[in-house]
Amino acid sequence: MKFGAWPLAATAAVMAAASPAAAAVKSATVAGFELETKVLVRATPEEAYAMLGRVGEWWNPDHSYSGNAANLTLRPQAGGCFCERMPGGRGSIEHMRVVQARPGKLLRLQGGLGPLQGEAVAGSLTWSLAAVEGGTEITQSYIVGGYIRGGAEWLAPLVDAVLVEQLKRFQARLDR
Repeated sequence: MKFGAWPLAATAAVMAAASPAAAAVKSATVAGFELETKVLVRATPEEAYAMLGRVGEWWNPDHSYSGNAANLTLRPQAGGCFCERMPGGRGSIEHMRVVQARPGKLLRLQGGLGPLQGEAVAGSLTWSLAAVEGGTEITQSYIVGGYIRGGAEWLAPLVDAVLVEQLKRFQARLDR
């Protein structure tokens, strides 16, 4: 699915059909939501952090504007961009901006993903990494607040499903 080609409601319906919702919605109201998911990867925190920066290797291209994950980049340093270039030089998209980068420990980005980009929201996506026996525990949280046409509570499980899918793809890529 290419987010730019779909209105918000259609995008949400397709996202719901593509991925079952996970039990990671911590809270949801008309004004925002909080999502959290944890996975264990067989990699060191440093290896996991480095893979976060190689987003084009694990992000599902169906959840991009160009339909090609190779067009995605993520520079894991403060001010760095989670960006996407459009084919043929037809533009670019800033998905999120890095606001905190602590290699091997934490990467935090701010912005609205997918259909949230067109809404009046602030979003904070955080990956926290902790060394545990057998690898690294990664906690992914996304907190969104602001004005979302139709309210945020209906969108929370749909966004959760997409982010859980991305985290599972990230996990699978590291566990290869």
